[in-house]
Amino acid sequence: MKIVLASNNLGKLAELQSLFAPLGVELVRQADLGVGEAEEPHRTFVENALAKARFASQHTGLPAVADDAGLCVDAFGGLPGVDTAYYATQFGYPKGDDNNVRALLEQMAGLDNRRAALVSTLVALRSPQDPEPLIAVGRVVGEIARTPRGCHGFGFDPVMAIPELGKTFAELDPAVKNSLSHRGRAAQAMLALMRANWMG
Repeated sequence: MKIVLASNNLGKLAELQSLFAPLGVELVRQADLGVGEAEEPHRTFVENALAKARFASQHTGLPAVADDAGLCVDAFGGLPGVDTAYYATQFGYPKGDDNNVRALLEQMAGLDNRRAALVSTLVALRSPQDPEPLIAVGRVVGEIARTPRGCHGFGFDPVMAIPELGKTFAELDPAVKNSLSHRGRAAQAMLALMRANWMG
């Protein structure tokens, strides 16, 4: 089965391709099918993921899967949340992973409450009008490290420390990270939903 991935993020594509491999599903980036980015006007991950999946399915005629993910920092009342990708731009930096990490560490400089969650919400649709979207949420709670560590992954992986492992996501082997990460957890739940609902 060919499914369009409603994202142009190569990091997400690589992670999700390996996670979806057991289903025999081929994920194709929307950009490779000539589809641009969807609007993401909503304030929740699930609404934005649904909007992205509908948009990709509508423009390709294929089933679609979309991921909306972000960092939810306790000390900031759950923010940046859906604005995670653009976090650095609020503080005058250009958009980008390294600048997001820099801005976050600056904003948290004097804070002892470092608790944060990485959240991934996956939505899959058979068609743009699918009345029964599959929705899977993965969540990992950790702490924001005071300095970036590790060279794997992307996004906030270098500062997302998992206390029980004593490591950041960026210090973990990619296969280990995939099994533990918010996106890994959401993908495992999504695979079970797809098997039960689409392939049963």
